[in-house]
Amino acid sequence: MILKELYKKEIVPKMKEHFGYKNILEVPNIQKVTVNVGLGPFLKETKYIDEIIDTLKKITGQAPVKTMARKAIAGFSIRKNQVIGLKVTLRGENMYEFLNKLINAVFPRVRDFRGLSTKSFDGSGNYSVGFKEHTVFLEVGSSDLERVHGLEVCITTNTKKDEEVKKLLELYGFPFKKKNN
Repeated sequence: MILKELYKKEIVPKMKEHFGYKNILEVPNIQKVTVNVGLGPFLKETKYIDEIIDTLKKITGQAPVKTMARKAIAGFSIRKNQVIGLKVTLRGENMYEFLNKLINAVFPRVRDFRGLSTKSFDGSGNYSVGFKEHTVFLEVGSSDLERVHGLEVCITTNTKKDEEVKKLLELYGFPFKKKNN
């Protein structure tokens, strides 16, 4: 079942029952998904920056936006307006496709995966998960890679309560770690 249909048919009624919402509009939903890559070790190597841009295009289906340094930091050899990262913001159908791929294909491919941490909520309705290697995504073939880079996925919702976000993501199928009793 497509995640958008799952939300309407199963998640909304379960969230209303669990939290006592009276109106469907009170039920939190996912607003956007942002995929970020910091270019730390690759700052001076434009060849690898282009390779990272290509992998982000393959993974998300969208061209990334370059993020620039706002000010110079001599200790990190960063100049003002230098490209220091790449990001892709997914909304609508692209977002649901990416989340479906993340839940059903990527998490099972992560080595030694024991569930998602419940400490990655930020208190503002967002959940972040990081990957040390981008090779866990199916679109990236390991044969044509010279270097491996990490990336971060941030899921933004329209609620401010971590408990509601956790329940919402659990109902979508996110595999959180179980508490030891």
